[in-house]
Amino acid sequence: MSKVIKLKKGLDIKLNGEAEKVVQPAGKITSCALKPTDFRALTPRLAVKVGDEVKAGDVLFTDKMHPEIKFTAPVSGTIEAINRGERRKLLEVVIKADAEIQYRDFGKSEVSTLNREEIINRLLDSGVWPVIRQRPYDIIANPMTTPKAIFVSAFDSAPLAPDYDVVLNGQEKNLQTGFDCLKKLCNKNINLNLRADTPSTSVFTKLKNVDIHYFSGPHPAGNAGIQIHHLNPLNKGEQVWVVNIQDVAIIGRLFNEGRFDARKIIVLCGSEVNKPQYYHSLLGASIADITAGKLKNQTEQRIISGNVLTGTRVEANGYLGFYANQVTVIPEGNHYEFLGWATPGFGKFSASKLFPSFLCPRKRYTLDTNYHGERRAFVVSGQYEKVFPMDIYPVYLLKACLAQDIDRMEQLGIYEVVPEDMALCEFVCTSKTPVQKILSNGIELMMKETN
Repeated sequence: MSKVIKLKKGLDIKLNGEAEKVVQPAGKITSCALKPTDFRALTPRLAVKVGDEVKAGDVLFTDKMHPEIKFTAPVSGTIEAINRGERRKLLEVVIKADAEIQYRDFGKSEVSTLNREEIINRLLDSGVWPVIRQRPYDIIANPMTTPKAIFVSAFDSAPLAPDYDVVLNGQEKNLQTGFDCLKKLCNKNINLNLRADTPSTSVFTKLKNVDIHYFSGPHPAGNAGIQIHHLNPLNKGEQVWVVNIQDVAIIGRLFNEGRFDARKIIVLCGSEVNKPQYYHSLLGASIADITAGKLKNQTEQRIISGNVLTGTRVEANGYLGFYANQVTVIPEGNHYEFLGWATPGFGKFSASKLFPSFLCPRKRYTLDTNYHGERRAFVVSGQYEKVFPMDIYPVYLLKACLAQDIDRMEQLGIYEVVPEDMALCEFVCTSKTPVQKILSNGIELMMKETN
């Protein structure tokens, strides 16, 4: 077994609503949507109009700055709506799904017979390329460049996150093909990162063309950004690519089956779900189809595409995000609490051991979205450093972002972090500082001023 990298900093938030490890059909998916807002720094150019009929794999829109990067339909059907926001910003392209999916044929291929350029062209033409993201900045990878490494995390340490051994059971062939493709993209073995207690019987331990590394410790141990920092830190001018493990299987299916098969298994979880389980679904599937008849409806709820730390709030008639592998439903926190922190708090969770509930480390909690306080001054308290396992000063980096000081941002490690890596800083912050938003604005400023 490889050396285990042990992380001590971090925080596991134990929530009620963990999914039973059983995969069920989600029922009929009536509509899907692709949302340009899921992609950082994307300026979309629309390629369809309402009423057009499309097959899975047909182009919906492209990137104006990189027209070779295409975004294709995850399902066949009819373009039902093209929704726009302020200044006609393209928000989503909605497809009313056919009863049976019709796929555009991209041709089956043996990866060993293809060169790097042929693999890239196939990924671009099919619309699968956007699953490959680039660090720094967490943007879609530039196909014209070669990364110094590719990282794939085979576990997710976020609250109520899916178990990828359950999700990818039976997908060994597609996973191996996906990793074979990725190796040709960087001419090196892929860094595959596993949890330290991964059993030897796991599907991931038998893969080839990978260098396996093991991590232990609390969240965010499963974040690719944290793993990159501890294995192969980024310097200015360098690039590392990141792919979600379930998306590796989608890449494999493209070459094994000759089609963009956007089927995935998602976990529907949270305290407001009647029976949290895993469900067969599709990329961009309708939230209403996923949650139909499965929620408690006893309180006002917040539906999140993703996890509670980094996910995106969606309406009941919204759609699953492009990179999301879970839907979390928790109570809405639109109420005031009498006395607040002054109560004994036996049933409350606290990262600072404020309440006696810390004496029960295995206890699970039903948390809502209440801030439990107002915005306060942004001060150095040492809270962030306890949950942030990087050799970076998070508070000073955030202040450099607020000051729009590009030189300081570079010196303090802006190239190594993305918002999800600092999500716990936002969670534990007594100042209620929007950490992820500040960092995201800083990243956008860096992209604007340095490119």
